[in-house]
Amino acid sequence: MSGGSRTRTELTQDAFLGGRITISQPAKGFRAGLDSVLLAAAVSSSAREILELGAGAGAAACCVLADLPEAAITAIEMQHEMVELLEKNLTENGFAERSLAIDLDLLDKQARSRADLPVNHFDTVIANPPFFDSASGTGAPDPTKSASSHMPSGKLDHWVKLAAGSLKAGGEAIFVHAADSLPELIAAFALRFGNLTLLPIAPRPDKSATRILMRGIKGSRAPLTLLPPLVLHPEAGNSFNPLPDAILRGQARLDW
Repeated sequence: MSGGSRTRTELTQDAFLGGRITISQPAKGFRAGLDSVLLAAAVSSSAREILELGAGAGAAACCVLADLPEAAITAIEMQHEMVELLEKNLTENGFAERSLAIDLDLLDKQARSRADLPVNHFDTVIANPPFFDSASGTGAPDPTKSASSHMPSGKLDHWVKLAAGSLKAGGEAIFVHAADSLPELIAAFALRFGNLTLLPIAPRPDKSATRILMRGIKGSRAPLTLLPPLVLHPEAGNSFNPLPDAILRGQARLDW
């Protein structure tokens, strides 16, 4: 991904995967970046029907479709203005025929029922849920960023439950989340999935992980696997290590 320039509508156009796709997103508020690219790179190359929960402006969805030419994605987003950007980005990157954007509040049970989402259907469900507890009093001043980064306490389990119900047997759920949410995420996944695989993401070799990628398989009873961390940068400097650099440039995917 690379920095973009502002437009009159206070959007930036940001290149991802070495320029293979371009994402229009708000200049202020929540902005897609490394987490979205890593989430997309974690999807199995055999996935054909994919669901994204909380798709935002569509960075992860577009990265998935750019990497997997035979895949299709259903992308759900609750913020109306972001749904417009989601549809715009999917269309302008050439993915309109392989995508469906849905304006839906995932935490609204009645709205989910009206949307009639497929159950036991998808090969893969991906999500980058809001990291922060909206009851903590640390809400962002920008309402778009606040809605994208803050979620009511205890609602992460609802996201995982929805992912499980949407997957076919043997399907994979993949979430990227803040490392300090690991206990809650493992608890939610362990209730519904087996063969859990946990990939910590650390900024540098001597630093603790700040993000985690968690994958679970519906119907599996295999035990949890804790992988060595993916370290983004060397001890000094701002360059990326070879694997994350290749992933960001669209030249590699996660083999996990």
